[in-house]
Amino acid sequence: MVTAKIMIVIRLLSSLKHDESERGIFHLGRALVKNGHTSIIVSSADEDNDLVKRLKRDGNLYHQLYMNKKSWLSLLQVAPLRRLIEKYNPDVIHVHSRTPAWILHLALRRARVKRPPKLVSTMYGFYPINKYSQALLDVDTIITVSDSVTDYLKKGLRREDIGPKAIKRIYRGIDIRRYPYRHNPSVYWLRHTFAEYPELEHKKWLVFPTIIGNEYGQEWLIDILGNLQEQFPNIHVIIMDEDYREGDVAHEDFRQRVNTLGLGDRVTYVGRKRNDMREWLSAANIVMALANEPESIGINALQAIHLGTPVIGWDQAAFSEILQPLYPQGLVKKYNAQALCKVVKNQLESVTRPEMTDKFTMREMIKETIDVYQSLYDEARVEEKALAETYSIQRSKKHLKPITQTTIKPIDKEIAPSEINLAKKTAKGASLSKTADKENI
Repeated sequence: MVTAKIMIVIRLLSSLKHDESERGIFHLGRALVKNGHTSIIVSSADEDNDLVKRLKRDGNLYHQLYMNKKSWLSLLQVAPLRRLIEKYNPDVIHVHSRTPAWILHLALRRARVKRPPKLVSTMYGFYPINKYSQALLDVDTIITVSDSVTDYLKKGLRREDIGPKAIKRIYRGIDIRRYPYRHNPSVYWLRHTFAEYPELEHKKWLVFPTIIGNEYGQEWLIDILGNLQEQFPNIHVIIMDEDYREGDVAHEDFRQRVNTLGLGDRVTYVGRKRNDMREWLSAANIVMALANEPESIGINALQAIHLGTPVIGWDQAAFSEILQPLYPQGLVKKYNAQALCKVVKNQLESVTRPEMTDKFTMREMIKETIDVYQSLYDEARVEEKALAETYSIQRSKKHLKPITQTTIKPIDKEIAPSEINLAKKTAKGASLSKTADKENI
């Protein structure tokens, strides 16, 4: 009968709330506990936080340490983290951002543990390959969230002349129970939405599922509205951001351009702090993925695809990796307004939805992550066994060495010379005895 290999896994995070859906914090913890492993989460969230209560309810152990990003005060957590490592003797430690990675390396320097834990890190974006990111790289396995991040990392490692690393690409996954295919918003939600935003009724929704910023590509929405409003008079843009942000240059510039071109009545801001993103994505006619900078994950595009909502995005980085296998007709090959408007026009004229898929799922992501842990755990056991065998051989040699010396050494250096001297004395004595006998005769 094969016994299960039980692991102790510690995961270090700056916070629980940031990118919850991308990291799969709760799903991974639940899966570890369900399989008999010990799951320990270390983060800055307070003990009475709802997310912490959710973790504990799933069977995870939780410890609060303030490891906030790019904060020197985080260095105060080196000793407390070292004590936690010494207490649990984890098999695997998984770090999810750079500041906790630095705290971890400092804590491990003087940690008294039975064996050093295997280290895993995840690169969620195109982090600069510099000294600050070095702590994420000094691990046994680096998990990347897309092939584009993997390629970027490998190029950066070669450029910095850093040796090859064990890299495993694991796509972020969607909980298909939370985002079921062809989900429809409830009648209550629709009535409430139309009551709050009456201008949205009987319109074609182009949902922009992110905030306004220089890197997010909201300016392309102006090109779409300007070029297609006459052909599609009911086209309407919905932006997941506030309608005003004081001191935000990109936001102010976008609003001024929209109003100057007379497109203000075709744009609705619904705010960014919402818990009904699923409903907006499923109710949309098209979800827009227009980031100017290469996207590493594209979580909103993934959610929309799993809901069966068409997504239109640039043929680059994560958007390309998602749409190419799942919804290639949503890719915009050329990076210009004419090509973008053509794809949007085609979709509005003949609606084609993404098919149901079993790719990019949370279950797949969790399995592959636990496989990484298990592989490192097995590797550690092999190393430990080899070390024990080497130590055993050395001990055997150490015990055999004195016996060999006492057998050989006296023959060459002690017994042989004494026997020679004794033989000489005996021979001399015998000679004297014969002389004395002759004299007596």
